[in-house]
Amino acid sequence: MSSSVSTADLITDRLVLRSWTPDEVAAVLDGARPAHWAADFPAEGDHVIAGLFADHPAWLGPYGHRQIVERDSGLVVGSIGLFWPPSDGAVELGYGVVASRRGRGYAPEAARALTAFAFTAPDVRGVHATVELSNPPSIRVLEKAGFHRTHTDAEQGTARYDAAPPARD
Repeated sequence: MSSSVSTADLITDRLVLRSWTPDEVAAVLDGARPAHWAADFPAEGDHVIAGLFADHPAWLGPYGHRQIVERDSGLVVGSIGLFWPPSDGAVELGYGVVASRRGRGYAPEAARALTAFAFTAPDVRGVHATVELSNPPSIRVLEKAGFHRTHTDAEQGTARYDAAPPARD
């Protein structure tokens, strides 16, 4: 990975996508409640991901997982990440927003920003997400973020959504 890559925050209109710190990972694993977290953060998925960081340190790198922070309140309201490193030029996107902040468009906004950032990474030619068909809100997140369904696995009850790479000049 290039030394010029930084873990600088990604900033959108309403959000900051900030890299996890080791203390925040420990807080999730230890059940601590830092003041800068929404009352219902972390969600179940955040516990699972934090538990995997030790086995997947690249997930905490510049192109890895980030916390979703509301710019107005400064509170962590979810997490989003790329499962790094790329496999055959593609990375998978995963995300979650706590129940108290759902329906505000935060997940698609964060997904668009992190997907655009992913395409700046060396060797990344694709970004995809797998969603359960029984989760229509997550499907809407991907569609609003510009992803398109490319495969449905009825047996597994899942669908794969791919983001189009940005147009090159």
